[in-house]
This record gives sequence, structure tokens and C-alpha cells, in this order.
Amino acid sequence: MATTLYLLRHGATAANLDRPYRLQGRRTNQPLAPIGIRQAELTRDLLALRTFDRVLASPLLRAQQTAEIIAAPRHITLQTCEALIECDVGDWEGLTWEDVERRDPEAFARFQQDPAAQPYVGGESFAGVADRVNPFLAEVLKKYEGETLLVVSHHIVNRVYLAGLLGLPPSRAKLIKLANCGVSVVVRSSDQTEVQTLNAT
Repeated sequence: MATTLYLLRHGATAANLDRPYRLQGRRTNQPLAPIGIRQAELTRDLLALRTFDRVLASPLLRAQQTAEIIAAPRHITLQTCEALIECDVGDWEGLTWEDVERRDPEAFARFQQDPAAQPYVGGESFAGVADRVNPFLAEVLKKYEGETLLVVSHHIVNRVYLAGLLGLPPSRAKLIKLANCGVSVVVRSSDQTEVQTLNAT
């Protein structure tokens, strides 16, 4: 019996829209920007013909708002899951990559080379994200066998999880680019889990 997981990145916030964009982890809890609300509404319409048995989301406001907009017509109670919270980007929260490189060029270079081994300074590594997210979502797929699930989380969380399913280590998760409200579809059947759709918008 197949279990289907629709995995979404939240809609855009002000930090996402800044150019250059600003790193946004879990220490600032920004709401969706007006365009992020519109992205969520368009995604709701895109998925209008899909039936979801349950909706799970990160506890951060941007993910909660996105999930609530998409789930509203279905009258499904939203489940908040701490394991889905965004990566802790530590002391680099709110900075641009240019700021980070200027402030701490050595840590910046190590992170760019291998974000699984080098955490954000004062924060979490991609390997740490994989250690908490991958087992959690594997258990969700088993626990809710045969159901169709909507999960709303964050860029780093989603790309690290999807990287693992695509045979990439956490160190190479940055190769996966996910748009705000990008939809990826993961299907588990006969103990095999595969990515069927990546970043549909």
C-alpha cells in the first residue's frame, strides 16, 4: 500500500525576498510576506484536487501560515512537529553570505566546502539536520501507511531529506534548489521510498 508525502517549502518571507537574501533559520520567526501568502494560495489551488489525510508542519510561523492556507478548505487539524523546524544557522542568522564571508572567511570557506562537517557558527550542520529529519520522516511514512500527507517545512530541511532519497550525502544537499512553495512528492511502497516529483511550482 503506497504512502504519498507532498513535501513543501514555506512561502516567501521578507528575508527570502531581500537581494541578496538573508539567512533565515529558527531564531527569527518571520511571517509570510504578501507574495508568500499569494504563493501559498496558488499552491492551495494547484493541489485542490489532492486529498490529504493529515497535515504536518514546522512550528515556525512561516511554515504554519503556509500549511494553514493550503489545508483550510479541507478542514484538517494541523499537527506541529518540532523535528521539522529549520536548521539553526546560529550566529549567521539575518546576515547575507557576503556579510558572513567578510566577518568569518575561514568558517565561511569550510562551510561552503562541506556543510555537513562544518556547522553554521553557533548553529547546526547539514549532518545534524539529516540526523533528526530523516528518521522522523521515515517513521511518518511507516506510521501513516496508505495515507496521503502534506508536510510543510524549510529549505535546508527539505533539501537534506530529498538529497538522501536521491542518493546524495548531506554534504551535497546544496545541489538541490527548492523554490518557496515548491512541491516535491515522495512515495513509499513495498519498503521502497522514492522521489517522484521535485520542486514543482
